Amino acid sequence: MSLSAHAAAIVLAGGSGTRLGAARNKVYLPLAGRMVIVWSLVAMAQHPDVGPVVLVVREGDPHVDEALRAAVDAACPGVEIVTGGATRQESELAGLRKLASRIEGARIDEGGIDVVLIHDGARPMADAPLVDAVLTAARTHGGAVPGLRRDDVVAVTADGLGLAGPAPAGLVAVQTPQAFVADRLLAAYEEAARVGFAGTDTASCIARFAPDVHVRWVPGDERNFKITYAGDLERAEHVMADRP
Repeated sequence: MSLSAHAAAIVLAGGSGTRLGAARNKVYLPLAGRMVIVWSLVAMAQHPDVGPVVLVVREGDPHVDEALRAAVDAACPGVEIVTGGATRQESELAGLRKLASRIEGARIDEGGIDVVLIHDGARPMADAPLVDAVLTAARTHGGAVPGLRRDDVVAVTADGLGLAGPAPAGLVAVQTPQAFVADRLLAAYEEAARVGFAGTDTASCIARFAPDVHVRWVPGDERNFKITYAGDLERAEHVMADRP
């Protein structure tokens, strides 16, 4: 982590292994010699513009143990681990509160944070060019979300039983990491917690409580898929084998 870095990353590890058929949280499964979550942390921690990295784990997860901490520390020394909440939004807020003293009022040249990346730990193939793109867009516009254009979806009827024709044009499948101006993101999440608002994702919370922050779409990466089903791990092994 560079001393001059002034972005931070929050990596979420709150999933499960149910759809994958695993008995443990999928982010703790092995992938190319490391845990899935460790690859996600490395992608953030080794980026030259990212300083603090916070790993948010699920409360009561039996695999959050000394072995996990040792694996994380060996690959990414200095990662800060906090316990999340009952929802994704509460977990993101737990990560933001860990960074709050470095977001509010701290000078950038003294370790202050201007942008926060939010990343799903089940997406281990995020790479530096994608991080570059979302950071640049967030600093320019206030927020950035990567996504892939979708032309393989159709609209359904109101009862959900029939097809109603082509889906609206311009749909994208959203990925992470997403990036937002740090102080506005923290303030939006604190306000959401105060009023009991639960958004569908990070961008929806920003849209509700910081509507003047312009969230831009940036092209995602086909290789940055989420580990969800058993075949995804094998596919990810092949992607890792082809990377430098």
